[in-house]
Amino acid sequence: MPPKRYLEAGQVVGTHGVCGELRVQPWCDSPAVLASLKTLYFDEGRTPVRVRSRPHKNVTLVKLEGVDTVQDAAALRGRVLYLDRQDLELPSGHYFIQDLIGLSVTDADTGKVYGSLKEVSPTGANDVYHVNTDRGEVLIPAIAEVIAEVDLEAGVMRIRPLKGLFDDEN
Repeated sequence: MPPKRYLEAGQVVGTHGVCGELRVQPWCDSPAVLASLKTLYFDEGRTPVRVRSRPHKNVTLVKLEGVDTVQDAAALRGRVLYLDRQDLELPSGHYFIQDLIGLSVTDADTGKVYGSLKEVSPTGANDVYHVNTDRGEVLIPAIAEVIAEVDLEAGVMRIRPLKGLFDDEN
C-alpha cells in the first residue's frame, strides 16, 4: 500500500488576536516546520487552504486565507490540519512518524519478529518506539546502535536490541 500523501500536521486549539489567526498545536517536529508551509489542508487533504504562519512558543500561529474574524477562527477549533508530504523534504534516515506506525519490528540478525510499532514518543535526546509484543509493550530507543534498518516498502524495522530489552538478561 502506498504511503498516505496527506499527513496530520496539527490541530486548531484556539484563536490568537481579533483578525482570525489560529493557534495550532503542531504534530510535526516543531512549530517552525509547520510554519514553513504555505498550503495546509482540511478534510484529510481534500480542502486546500493558503496560509501564513509563524512559530509562537510551543504552537504555530496560522492565518488562513478567508478567515478574517475571531468568530470565523473560533468555529475551526478542534479541526485537524493536514500537510502534503511532497511539501517537506526529510533528511536521509528520517521518516514521517505516521509511516512508521504499524511496522513489524524484527531482529536484524536472526529475523525473529518481536512485534509491531504502535507509537513514537519524543524525549528530547532521541525518540522512543513503543513496540507491542506478545509479552506487552517494550520501549525501544530510536538510536543508531539499535535501529539497523527501516524498510517502509517491506513494512519492517530491523533492530539490534540492547541487552535485556527482550530477554531477562541483566
